[in-house]
Amino acid sequence: MQLLNASGCLDALTAPEVARSLDAFVTKTITPLPREGNPPVRIAETDVGMLNTIGLANPGRERFVADVLPRLRTLGVPIWVSVGGFTAAEYAETCAVLAGVAAIELNLSCPNVDEAPESAAEIVSACRAATALPLYAKLSPALPDVAAVAVAVQEAGADGLSLVNTIRGLKLDPRTLRPVLSRGAGGLSGPALKPIALAAVYACYRATRMPIVGMGGVASGGDALDLIAAGALGVALGTILFADPAAPARVRAELEAELALRGLADTVQARGIAQGDRDPNTKKPLHLAQKRPG
Repeated sequence: MQLLNASGCLDALTAPEVARSLDAFVTKTITPLPREGNPPVRIAETDVGMLNTIGLANPGRERFVADVLPRLRTLGVPIWVSVGGFTAAEYAETCAVLAGVAAIELNLSCPNVDEAPESAAEIVSACRAATALPLYAKLSPALPDVAAVAVAVQEAGADGLSLVNTIRGLKLDPRTLRPVLSRGAGGLSGPALKPIALAAVYACYRATRMPIVGMGGVASGGDALDLIAAGALGVALGTILFADPAAPARVRAELEAELALRGLADTVQARGIAQGDRDPNTKKPLHLAQKRPG
């Protein structure tokens, strides 16, 4: 299993040891031009997770490539670059200038910007034409049929999926009864997102069998195992990193214990087991474990 951070949930340059404890580091989303993001207040805690309305704040493509990316390379871990934009051409132009990175995550689902990007498949197709690097499409849990979109981006050339981004939520100030965040609603992450992420991973793995990085409410090895059982090949930590920077090592240890408790040798045996298509004795997919005559 690959263990990553969710985009925007870790500053590797100020917390390099945390970044090095991951199998790959995922950057904040990079857009063609610099963005200051939304005005404060941009983060609020809730009883079931965290709301944010950062708004894709980033230094822009030119400065990222010239200054930030070379410094990230010194960490010695594979780098995934999260790419955003508002047209397929913008996404593709950024993908074209990225080199020496392990993968590109296409942020197709940010809930905290006003502009609406073009269709996911159109963006993936343009990016596929612009780069040979692995492309992971990050999809929204609010899609009416996330599996159908997963199939569309697979056909357009995506190599994998990142599931899921945050979902819109609102918190009111108990004194004023006005929204706490400057934009009103924001993206909800944390424990409340886990069942939603599980449903998306389960549906998209069943529809595509693509590599999936599962994320949303992962705070323990048990959470990671749930996503793997639903179909995830890798897992990303998000909100938990703000409270527990040592979470990567802890989650790994807990996951090993959870696997041993269930008699599973590794995450390969656990992957997709929730789909009900594995031999109960060998834990292998039925289409591999059982060779039917003829």
